[in-house]
Amino acid sequence: MILVTGISGALGSLVHQGLSTLDGLTVAGGSRSGDDTTTRRIDFDDPATLPAGLRDVDVLVLISAGYAEDDVVLARHGAVIDAAAAAGVRHVIYTSLAGSGDLMTIALPHRWTEKRLAAAPFDVTILRNGLYAEVPVGLAVAGAVASAESGVFAAAFGTGRISVVAREDLAEVAVRVAAETERDLTAGRRSRHADKVYELEGVTAVGGADIAEILNESLGSPVRYVPVSLEDMRDMLQGIGLEPYQITHTLSLFANLGAGLLEASKSDLHDLLPRAPRDVRELITDAVRTVGYQSASVNAAR
Repeated sequence: MILVTGISGALGSLVHQGLSTLDGLTVAGGSRSGDDTTTRRIDFDDPATLPAGLRDVDVLVLISAGYAEDDVVLARHGAVIDAAAAAGVRHVIYTSLAGSGDLMTIALPHRWTEKRLAAAPFDVTILRNGLYAEVPVGLAVAGAVASAESGVFAAAFGTGRISVVAREDLAEVAVRVAAETERDLTAGRRSRHADKVYELEGVTAVGGADIAEILNESLGSPVRYVPVSLEDMRDMLQGIGLEPYQITHTLSLFANLGAGLLEASKSDLHDLLPRAPRDVRELITDAVRTVGYQSASVNAAR
C-alpha cells in the first residue's frame, strides 16, 4: 500500500489523485483532519495518530510539513520518521527543497529531515523540489509597491533570476516514483529509486523584469521593474500580517535571489517526466490574472 500525507494541501492532493487513477495499486491518503474512513488521520502534531495511520503501509510519500517555526517542523518530521520505522514502512519518498535553495533559511528543516531519513531502517528517495511557478506572483504581491496607476513594480529581486517549476510536474514525478517503487516491492525487488536524490529544479528562470512584463500584459498598462533594498523589503513585509518566521524566510529568499543563487544549473526533471516540463511563464500569467495583482495571497511565496 502507498500512503500520501498532507492530501488536504495542493501538492499532496495532486499526488494522491494521480496515484489513485493508476491500476493495480492500493492507495491511501492521510490528513490531520482525516476521519479514518475515507482519509486516514495523520496529524504530525499528534504522534498518537501515527501508528494506526501508518499500518500496512509499504511506501510512504511524505509531503513536507512546513509552514511553522523550524523546531515545530523538526518535531513533526522526526515523529513521522520514528513512527514509519516502528510501523515497518519499507520505503519513504520525501518532498524536500532543491539544491539551489541550500542557503535559504527554509533549507534547514529539509536537510535535517534528509539526514534523519538516511539513518532510518527503510529505503529512501529524496525529491528535491524546485520553487513553484506561483512564487514570483506571491513575491510580487508581498513586496511590490506597484499599481496600474504608478506603472512601477518595486521588489528586492536585484538583478537575480529564480528557477521555477509547475507544481503539477512535481506531482507527476512523485506519482511515477511512488508507483514504480510499490510495483518493485510487490515483485519482490528493491526499487531502482532507493537511495536516490533527484534535483527537480525548474528549467525556466524569471527575474524582476520578466514579472514586470507579465504584469504589463495582465494589467494592460506599462509596468517597469525597480529594485529595492532588503531593508525596504522588510518594512513592506512587516505591514501585511505575516508571522515573524514568514518574514525571515521571505527575506532570506529575496537575499538569495538578489545574490543570483536561485537560478538552477541542472535538473533531473526531464529524465523523470514523460514530456517537456510545463510552460511556467504561462502559469505565472494565469496566476496573475486569476488572483489579481493587488489581492494575490502572499502564501504563494512560502
